[in-house]
Amino acid sequence: MTAPIIRVAQLGKAFKRYARIRHRLLEWLPGSRVHHELRWVLTDLNFTVAAGEAIGLIGRNGAGKSTLLKLLTGTLVPTTGNIEVTGRVAALLELGMGFHPEFSGFDNVLMAAQLQGLSRAEVLACMDDIVAFAEIGDALHQPVREYSSGMMVRLAFATATAVRPDLLIVDEALAVGDAYFQHKCFRRIREFREQGVTLLFVSHDPLAVKSLCDRALLIEGGRIAMDGPPLQVLDYYNALLALDQQALPDHPQHIQAQASTLGVRSGTGSVKIDTVRLLRQGQETTQAIEGEAVTLALHLSVYQAVPDLTIGLLLRDRLGNEVFGTNTHQLGLSEKLQTLTAGQQVSLHFSLVNLPLGPGSYSITVAAHGADSHLEANYDWWDQALTFEVGFGSGSRFSGLVRLPVVVSIDTTPI
Repeated sequence: MTAPIIRVAQLGKAFKRYARIRHRLLEWLPGSRVHHELRWVLTDLNFTVAAGEAIGLIGRNGAGKSTLLKLLTGTLVPTTGNIEVTGRVAALLELGMGFHPEFSGFDNVLMAAQLQGLSRAEVLACMDDIVAFAEIGDALHQPVREYSSGMMVRLAFATATAVRPDLLIVDEALAVGDAYFQHKCFRRIREFREQGVTLLFVSHDPLAVKSLCDRALLIEGGRIAMDGPPLQVLDYYNALLALDQQALPDHPQHIQAQASTLGVRSGTGSVKIDTVRLLRQGQETTQAIEGEAVTLALHLSVYQAVPDLTIGLLLRDRLGNEVFGTNTHQLGLSEKLQTLTAGQQVSLHFSLVNLPLGPGSYSITVAAHGADSHLEANYDWWDQALTFEVGFGSGSRFSGLVRLPVVVSIDTTPI
């Protein structure tokens, strides 16, 4: 097994909280009693990251993600426990952290790169590459206080990744850049991944986590709530967000984490999805043909009357990327589900007249919830309720996830 590049054991971080400003000073006096209470941000974290792994760190705002990154980079010191990080670390945390606003971009690059352990000669040797990647032109020699947030993140990322690190830590800073530069950054991150660089990536973008990472850690309330495959951890996180809503007294919310190859099921249980079937030519199947008609048949039971009942589906590819989703609310069918009472059963059929999906493996997530989103009221959210394969149809071959209508005209004229 590859030796870990990060080892975290019983890690905890607490900050002192004072009732009054003067209490901070009083604690420095000899013989003074304690005037603070501890506010724990992280508690008893234990995990390892092997060299070459790509870890997605997810969690809601205030969960402790940024604090953990600052501990890993040595910006903060643990209150309890131990951290071991080996190899050269490049970190892009808070936007422009360490940049002095009165110095030029060039001077800030020199300082930031030397703080990462590079000599002045090494920085100057790769300065042309940094400038070319950042693409900020003559602004390199202007004070950083004149930079836009986008220019700041361009220069910060180019500096942090000028030399291939052993461990690359990226926080949400990339979200500030424009779409062009984000693509450029992700391309460099993927190149580093191919070269064996270990990645710790923090993002609220599930697509980025699923495409870049092979493992995910969910931080909830300062603890590790889940550690596993990105798709399952993201599904679990999705269910946790739904739990923030008020549960019905007779039907407490629940989250059921299934086998690692499956998703997560959660909800109040007021409405329950009993069966999910894929039909082709009227017969249940797990095989579909591109271009042919298929029907998703759902059977539900109503245990308690609910307002604004919505039934929806979500198609995902084999990597967990969302391909297509819709529901009865978006389709203008809400009124047909508003008069249901306890004890009733419902059958719904979502028909795809011409399946446009390319060959491959897909999963279907189904849900019964309130209004347009399960975050309004989650009755039954069933991730990966069904998986199926799609094969090539009789039409022309194509690449990608979906077939798009294309018309080509060719005009040849003599030179």
